[in-house]
Amino acid sequence: MGPGFSPLDRVLGVLPQTSFPPPVIALAVQLGTRLPFAEAASVLTETRGISMDHETLRRWTERAGHLAEQATDAAVDAWYASYPASPPGPALQVVSVDGAMVPLQHGVWAEVRTLAIGEVTRDAIGQSQTGTLSYVSRLTDAASFGDVSTLETHRRGTRAATTVVAVTDGAEWIQGWIDGQCADAVRILDFAHAVEHLSAVAKVRFGAGTAAASEWLGVQAHALRHGQEETVLATLAELGTIPGEAGAVATATQQYLARRRDHIRYADFATAGYPIGSGCVESANKTIVEARLKGAGMHWRRANVTPLLELRTMLRNERWNERWPTIWAGLQRRMWRSPRLVPVEPPVPPPASTVAPAPPCRQPTIVNGKPTPDHPWRKSSPFRAKP
Repeated sequence: MGPGFSPLDRVLGVLPQTSFPPPVIALAVQLGTRLPFAEAASVLTETRGISMDHETLRRWTERAGHLAEQATDAAVDAWYASYPASPPGPALQVVSVDGAMVPLQHGVWAEVRTLAIGEVTRDAIGQSQTGTLSYVSRLTDAASFGDVSTLETHRRGTRAATTVVAVTDGAEWIQGWIDGQCADAVRILDFAHAVEHLSAVAKVRFGAGTAAASEWLGVQAHALRHGQEETVLATLAELGTIPGEAGAVATATQQYLARRRDHIRYADFATAGYPIGSGCVESANKTIVEARLKGAGMHWRRANVTPLLELRTMLRNERWNERWPTIWAGLQRRMWRSPRLVPVEPPVPPPASTVAPAPPCRQPTIVNGKPTPDHPWRKSSPFRAKP
């Protein structure tokens, strides 16, 4: 007996080889997006009384993630094919890009690149605050990340924004990303990142954890924050004349900051209401990437990292309900397309005739006045006449 199907399955949206209705699969995928697969399966059982082993839940989540990734790639291709006009942008937008390492199988680590986009407004007391955040996160190279980022920067009106502020850690690939997405952006070196470089100088010059190192770092960070960046650069240049490691680290830091002199004008940026920290993307690294992909004992197949990140950004961007119908349709097509799962259409019955059929012809039971062997009397009577 071969595999069968119920014609009602397609009407109800039930996929072949599963007894789970569509709402259960949607819930399982969302739980697998948020939680480790084993924990997600437990939550599904505890809250809904539905038993689904964690491997099944994992497969559904990964299938949905791959379809979400494919849909995004197709949308990117369509954008580049048409180059649509940019929608209106905000008065002040902040973009921030960063990388985070995730563990792959066989002890390999790889960098996930993440973009955070937000709008900067002032609160009731005039303090700047960043809100309306959205994200892009992928395990890919810098060039491909720039391509896929274009879809979100277009959706957020980055090219049409009055002012775009790019707060980053100064990595070269990030500067290339800014060149491609918003070349006219005000570039700001994340203040905490600049202080980290000064901290390295303090440790080698005065000793890690010493009061002298802490005091020197506090003075330099205060000066850098309040418009005295040239004084800080001069101090580093003077320390660079000291022989040994302290001088070498001070020189490297001075050169690093000097190349980014226009990016460390923190007093001017604060006066203009610009953010000077990349907290929005650092938070995204923690909540989107690390919270799900860097759990104890986790080692991922490279091909499954971006699909899961695609689902997690759907949640954080509040676009799950918008995009899930397309993913579900893809799941249906994929399952019904399998050769051994293609349903055999039931035979079509012939049309009913409007003319009553002729009654069957009856054979005579009496011939020449005598009953034939088929006469009811000969069949039903317990007695038989002698021949």
